[in-house]
Amino acid sequence: MKKHLVRIALGLVVILIFVGHAARYYQIPFVNRFENIIYDARLRLTMPNSIDPRLVIVDIDEKSLAAEGRWPWRRDKLALMLDQLFDHYKVGLVGFDVVFAERDESSGLGVLRQLGENQLRGNAQYQTVLKEIGPQLEYDRAFAEKLRNRAVVLGYYFSDVVSEDGKGRATGALPKPVLPAGTFKGKNIGFTRWIGYGANLAEFQEAAATGGHFNPLPDEDGVTRRVPMLAEYGGVHYESLSMAMVRLVLDSPPVVPGFPEEKFFTRNYPGLEWIDIGSVRIPVDVQVAALVPYRGRQGSFKYVSATDVLHGTAPIDDLKNKIVLVGTTTPGLFDLRATPVAGVYPGVEIHANLITGMLDGKIKQKPPYVLGAEVVLLLFSGLAMALVLPLVNPLRATMLTVVVLAAVFASNVLVWTEGNLVLPLASGLLIIAMLFALNMSYGFFVESRAKRQLTGLFGQYVPPELVDEMSRDPESFSMEGESRELSVLFTDVRGFTTISEGLDPKQLSKLMNEFLTPLTRVIYKHLGTIDKYMGDCIMAFWGAPLDDPQHARSAVLAGLEMHKVLDALQPHFQEMGWPPIHIGVGVNSGRMSVGNMGSEIRLAYTVMGDAVNLASRLEGKTKEYGVNMIVGEGTRAEVPDVVFRELDQVKVKGKDKPVTIFEPIGLAVEVDKAVQDELKLWGQALKLYRARDWDMAELQLLNLQKRNAASGLYKLFLGRIALFRSNPPEQGWDGSWKFETK
Repeated sequence: MKKHLVRIALGLVVILIFVGHAARYYQIPFVNRFENIIYDARLRLTMPNSIDPRLVIVDIDEKSLAAEGRWPWRRDKLALMLDQLFDHYKVGLVGFDVVFAERDESSGLGVLRQLGENQLRGNAQYQTVLKEIGPQLEYDRAFAEKLRNRAVVLGYYFSDVVSEDGKGRATGALPKPVLPAGTFKGKNIGFTRWIGYGANLAEFQEAAATGGHFNPLPDEDGVTRRVPMLAEYGGVHYESLSMAMVRLVLDSPPVVPGFPEEKFFTRNYPGLEWIDIGSVRIPVDVQVAALVPYRGRQGSFKYVSATDVLHGTAPIDDLKNKIVLVGTTTPGLFDLRATPVAGVYPGVEIHANLITGMLDGKIKQKPPYVLGAEVVLLLFSGLAMALVLPLVNPLRATMLTVVVLAAVFASNVLVWTEGNLVLPLASGLLIIAMLFALNMSYGFFVESRAKRQLTGLFGQYVPPELVDEMSRDPESFSMEGESRELSVLFTDVRGFTTISEGLDPKQLSKLMNEFLTPLTRVIYKHLGTIDKYMGDCIMAFWGAPLDDPQHARSAVLAGLEMHKVLDALQPHFQEMGWPPIHIGVGVNSGRMSVGNMGSEIRLAYTVMGDAVNLASRLEGKTKEYGVNMIVGEGTRAEVPDVVFRELDQVKVKGKDKPVTIFEPIGLAVEVDKAVQDELKLWGQALKLYRARDWDMAELQLLNLQKRNAASGLYKLFLGRIALFRSNPPEQGWDGSWKFETK
């Protein structure tokens, strides 16, 4: 036993570290992040993924904005919407996930009254007409009247914005608090507290049935998993939008805080564990927030366009007797959230999930006592592992660890599914894993250490087959900077800004994945190294970390194959309703610096140098020359079995020496005779152009245009000839073209 004391002591140190985290003496960010990941995974695996028919979202979507104009709309239009919802569609309840904080001056009534008080004060006819039409132009009053005596809940928000006087900025009128000051006197409850708010105009809030805040409570990773059911402002407590709507469904029962029965083990326990509203019990956590019971991804509720409601074109059965939430999914109105089920998710649907979850009693419980449960779990499982693992052989230690992990995981899942209770899992899994790693000899892994190191260093850059080859002699490879002869490739989507503006974020993300993935596979196929992705651009290089004498050839063939792969994808893009994707490719070869570069904060395995810059500029010129791919003269010299077309001699910005650039056509054995004949004619035209024989060069180019009308190259040089006729190049011109931009 003595020989194991050091290992047992180290195990106890690990246990104490995790227990301190669980007891909230300090926090380990990684554990919290892992806990969030596990929570999200459990939620996604167990959510029903079905549509709830009881609640409908009236969406201020792109269609509505296009039809009705930009937001905010006139209040008379919103008044019409309420009439449509309650009188035509016979809805049961309406909640607004928007704020009406400013007066509507769009009718011009204020200007008309000002005229009546000044310039037209003595005009009796004007005063009569103004008196008649005035009430019709009071849009705010009209909206307030439509709110009155109807089951409408107005939304508002709390904030921590400080005004010029140093106090919290407050606009509009709050509804009545649901719990007065002193309700929780003597209890240390972790309410979310704010110093300001942005609420609705007083006449609206007074006319509405009630109101509720729509503040989420994002976790440290920015993901919304919870919403505070009660928030504290000015010593009193206000309910959430979702809870206010559920209370209205239940005929407005009082809010009753729920505390556990006072027993010896709960004496002085301050935790508020639930909130009762009539027959509904809402479990809350230490911050009096409820976990959002997501039903699925966006679309778990019926969406109806707001403009269809206004014009009465939506089916009546879609809305009759339904709970209605009015909100927006339009990105420009900034109500999109990161959630466990989607990176971009409408805030209005978060409240919808809470409303139906409350009515069904499906909200998971995470009461304050789970902190104590976590400490007990860590002590029990940790001590068992720390005391037993040092005494058994590696095989039995592995088997024991697997059994304990399975038991902890299974019990947690059982409590989640059957008990509707959320218990922490990350710290339990991590402490078991760390104690196992601490007690196991890493000698079992010595043989594969080199490969693991190389995979960790280069796995994100190079294909697996290169990692396998490098692992045979790992000492020969490192990430330290060095100068080598390499080839670098840049590829970029043409007109990507226009393409991205025409797609919503989800479609754009899917499009990016579906064309970047096959292009990356092409690079891996030709044993290239991925340097980085820059939006729609890929940067890759050949010849490092593994030496490749054929690096120029590999880069050129990869560029040619990229276009073939992309051509094959165009029908699929068309089926998806996406625009065609075209890319330009630039390749250059030369001496470059390669290695880990960056800062103390972040490093990347990359290449740098003039040869790299030239490759990037060549890619940018593909559109100008009307070609798919341009390579430098260094690359051309290294690839004798590929047919190239010499395009031009250019002077790039910052350089005086001209560079010859080429377009790769294909492998010599694959280029047919017609193409070879066209290349010969082009070569003759280029010689005539450089000899300043504008007439003969133009004639040759016109003949080439007849053979290949789609080529932009011939049009480019015809344009230059026209320019040189009126503005001849300087004496001693070497035939090169100077680019003034990068």
